[in-house]
Amino acid sequence: MLLPFLLLLALPACILAAKPQNVQERFVNLAQQNDGIIKLDADTFDLLTSPKRNWSTSIQFTALDKRRRCNPCREFEPAWKAVAKAWTAVPKEQRDQHFFATLDFDDGHSVFQKSGTMLQQMVLAYLLPEVDSNCLRLLLVSNMLPCFNPIPTEEAPCRGFDAEPLAEQLSAYTPLPIPYRAPINWALWGSFAVMGLSLILAVRVVAPIFRSRWTWATLVTITSLIMTSGYMFTRIRGMPMTGPNGDWIAQGFQSQYGQETVVVATLYGLLGASFLMLTVVAPRQTSPNRQKIQIYIWTVVIMVLFSVLVSFFRAKNRGYPFKLFI
Repeated sequence: MLLPFLLLLALPACILAAKPQNVQERFVNLAQQNDGIIKLDADTFDLLTSPKRNWSTSIQFTALDKRRRCNPCREFEPAWKAVAKAWTAVPKEQRDQHFFATLDFDDGHSVFQKSGTMLQQMVLAYLLPEVDSNCLRLLLVSNMLPCFNPIPTEEAPCRGFDAEPLAEQLSAYTPLPIPYRAPINWALWGSFAVMGLSLILAVRVVAPIFRSRWTWATLVTITSLIMTSGYMFTRIRGMPMTGPNGDWIAQGFQSQYGQETVVVATLYGLLGASFLMLTVVAPRQTSPNRQKIQIYIWTVVIMVLFSVLVSFFRAKNRGYPFKLFI
């Protein structure tokens, strides 16, 4: 958002008066020809800011030529044009009482010099209606450079070069609020549409997987293995994955490292799968020799895994007298 009103400048140079009615009609035509913005030079600036006038004006002091290297000027230009164009929708009675104008540095060197506005200080000024004033009065609205402060502060609460905050602030000083409406963000709506279609396609592809009983059986089995292996015990007590010396087996039943949960869950899972192969898959073999081989294989696997599990139990509880093979 633009900065609050900061400074009241008094310019020493006096401005020649012109016939207000004829000048106003001229500026009305100029504004209509350029989407609500009057492009100024030194002469038209003097007319627009003549002491005997009954209109107010918002003036953009800028430098759009690339040679001037005024990045804030070029970034602010789209917002300024959008707000000025929105003002053209106001009824004629109020629209002709306020003008939006732009004075480029290359078109009005003398004005920049008189106002003390440096090229690197792109400003937006608001002129109050003056009737009997002999000198021009500029009410400074904002120095735009603080908008590039990476850490906004209370003194510079900039919200960037958006048209909406600009229209909101200027509406406090125009005859009617500026009827600005942000344009439809087609890119955003397009992104939502693509995301929605992608989600629908993903649901159609993933739905059969979630409807499969094997998917839920696998999830339930994995969850059961993890929980029965002591996962919640280690989480509640905040136990580390391994001990201070790299040991992953904690001594005694009242302590357990996170690595133990992984090992125990893996052993339980392999044992369960081995029993499943021995009791379900092996009996379905049509070849007697193949069935016999699978029975031998899975029996040996079960015995070895049980031996490893008992050895793990002996290492955790020293003094346990029993073992299987290992």
